[in-house]
Amino acid sequence: MSDIEMQQLAAEHTAAAIRVRLNESTQHSHLRDFVYGGIDGAVTTFAIVSGVAGAELPSGIVIVLGLANLVGDGFSMAASNYLGSKADLQLLEQARLTEEAHIRKYPEGEREEIRQIMAAKGFEGRALEDAVNTITADEKLWVDTMLQEELGFSLERPSPLRAAVVTFLAFLAVGFLPLVSFVAHFLMGTVFHNPFQWSIGLTAVAFVGVGAIKSRFVGGKWYWAALETLLLGGTAAAIAYSIGLALRGIV
Repeated sequence: MSDIEMQQLAAEHTAAAIRVRLNESTQHSHLRDFVYGGIDGAVTTFAIVSGVAGAELPSGIVIVLGLANLVGDGFSMAASNYLGSKADLQLLEQARLTEEAHIRKYPEGEREEIRQIMAAKGFEGRALEDAVNTITADEKLWVDTMLQEELGFSLERPSPLRAAVVTFLAFLAVGFLPLVSFVAHFLMGTVFHNPFQWSIGLTAVAFVGVGAIKSRFVGGKWYWAALETLLLGGTAAAIAYSIGLALRGIV
């Protein structure tokens, strides 16, 4: 670690800096919602584009089906994310109510749970009893400790609505890329002689870009994450294209 990095690390760990950081509200990253919305948007839209292209249908049909997928599937994914995030909040609240009821009805049993939790962390003797007394003196702290340590909940949850909006916008933005060349071909005709080839290139760029962003969320090398996403999308597209090619004669 360089001297500059050490100085920055030291500045971030002064008593004042730590106090400010701990008092700040938790800022949730919606990178996960963006990444998975973007990947799903690109994969599903390009799969539709590939299937229709394999069947050699007109650009107008590609656009209609692609836009229908963008809006319908994007909204469905956003709604699922919203309901799932909201369910997590409701589960946390229900668990909080249950723990509060347990404390009121059987406080000694709940104190023993705190005692064993702290003992498992290495507290013993007088320090253990002081920790138990401190935690159980404040009901909110007591309940929060039980939720985190006994039940494994995270107390800070992202906004379900914000998560859904980010998912939907990412789905639309990234998922529209496979359609760009078909829209241009439909509007301007000869500008894009082979819109499907342009769509392949644009979608590959989308897969690589989203995969690289994903690597910052999950860790690892960006190029491996980009390659993984590219292979996933390419496989979905190849399957859809093959089906469209096989069924071309019935359209």
